[in-house]
Amino acid sequence: MATVILLRRAQLLITRSTCASHKITRAMSSMLIDDPKYSWLKDLGLGATNNGAFYGVWGGSGEEVTSFCPTNNQPIAKVTQASPADYEKAIVATKEAWQTWTEVPAPQRGEILRQMGEALREKKTLLGKLESLEMGKILPEGEGEVQEYIDIIDYAVGLSRMIAGHVFPSERRGHMLLEQWNPLGIVGVITAFNFPVAVYGWNSSIALACGNCVLWKGAPTTPLVSVAVTKILEQTLKANNLPGAVCSLVQGGSDIGTLMAKDERINLLSFTGSTPVGKKVSLMVQERFGKFLLELGGNNAIVVNEDADLDMVVRSAVFACAGTAGQRCTTTRRLVLHEKIHDQVIERLVKAYKQLRIGDPLEDGTLYGPMHSQQGVDLYLSAIEEAKAQGGKIECGGKKIDRPGNFVEATIVTGLKHDSPIVLKETFVPIVYAVKFSNLDDAFKINNEVKQGLSSSLFTKDMNAVFRWLGPKGSDCGIVNVNIPTSGAEIGGAFGGEKETGGGRESGSDAWKQYMRRSTCTINYSTELPLAQGIKFE
Repeated sequence: MATVILLRRAQLLITRSTCASHKITRAMSSMLIDDPKYSWLKDLGLGATNNGAFYGVWGGSGEEVTSFCPTNNQPIAKVTQASPADYEKAIVATKEAWQTWTEVPAPQRGEILRQMGEALREKKTLLGKLESLEMGKILPEGEGEVQEYIDIIDYAVGLSRMIAGHVFPSERRGHMLLEQWNPLGIVGVITAFNFPVAVYGWNSSIALACGNCVLWKGAPTTPLVSVAVTKILEQTLKANNLPGAVCSLVQGGSDIGTLMAKDERINLLSFTGSTPVGKKVSLMVQERFGKFLLELGGNNAIVVNEDADLDMVVRSAVFACAGTAGQRCTTTRRLVLHEKIHDQVIERLVKAYKQLRIGDPLEDGTLYGPMHSQQGVDLYLSAIEEAKAQGGKIECGGKKIDRPGNFVEATIVTGLKHDSPIVLKETFVPIVYAVKFSNLDDAFKINNEVKQGLSSSLFTKDMNAVFRWLGPKGSDCGIVNVNIPTSGAEIGGAFGGEKETGGGRESGSDAWKQYMRRSTCTINYSTELPLAQGIKFE
């Protein structure tokens, strides 16, 4: 009898185990990565479950998160994030890797970067598709973002042979006065969901060329992009017998971000995200006298003068306002229109908006995809109600689209004052507020009255207006454009802004200086000891 009971218990356990196994199998098979349509994800080294920490070896003992596709809200795959213990392992390994990496001559570091660029070129289409799937931007933008990473690598390869100091005339006989630039050590990079590839590319490429190692925390909602990019870099480092921890990854939430901000072993922390979070990060880093680089919000304006080419204005505004479903830091959120052409521009823009091809961002011809998350949809609906309450008129859009996924209508709002609270507030959604002006000096003031200072644009044929716009009483933004939209910055110029945008500069120009420390060096090659300024102490 006892034997029969034991057998029945064993059968019951087996049955329960089998049922649990079937449930797990069904749950796993419901993920997009197991759908043959998305089998290409596995060509990026991704699986149904993925480790989210890398420091020469892959690991992760933190929370397991599911990445969802914003187009249909279906689960794509899972990622096990880094725990605080994983973070500690990563920072130790990255610091140790720096001992090797910083000894590699700069031109040879450039060669490693060149190889990384080639590896990214081979995976460009796949990475672009992954970004469209996970973030929600249309495929041409997804591939374009990978291309931006490739382009900044090309820039960094050249930089590796051109990092230059200065030799200054010394006032003391037999002395040489010069500047020497050296790497900082470890650069921490925290990136946002809207540009999960390019922003890491800007930071990591230049940081690596300068002799730093990189510790990356990608956005929690785009973890698959972070894992896929790191796997590509890992292969290049491995092929060159270099420590994988030169490019470490710690996927996680605010707990990991806080660890990075407070860690004295991180010599520079680059943060891209919202202004409120950026302020908290900067205070934590500043408390330890660390260096930080901030790329935060942007309440960007296009100013349209009465003499502007309206065909160019409308074409530019459609992409600048509605592109990426309003989720670029350089998205145009305010149209500052001369009163003589205001109605004409709005009429033409509404017509253009109605022709936007909305749909799956992976499909050919789609111009407008979903918001990245339900949180974005909620912000959109809240902003619409605020605009109405403050007297705004919805010229087009204003509603959530009735279809699967996080789709909302691109929206144009008129009738608000330029200093209405909702106009002055950056909302990361596809809503643009159109306001009128009669005098160009007033338009410049309207452009500058918001707390952010990232990107701006003036459309005009008046050269006097152009140079006033570029001058000290013109736009106070870090990016000042003429007859082009606020979005679409090139890698050759430094990217960043003023005021609550954070003041940071990434990408081209002399942005590399932020990733290095400067030493002023004096060499006495004489047998005398003269003091500067002719001081005698004898």
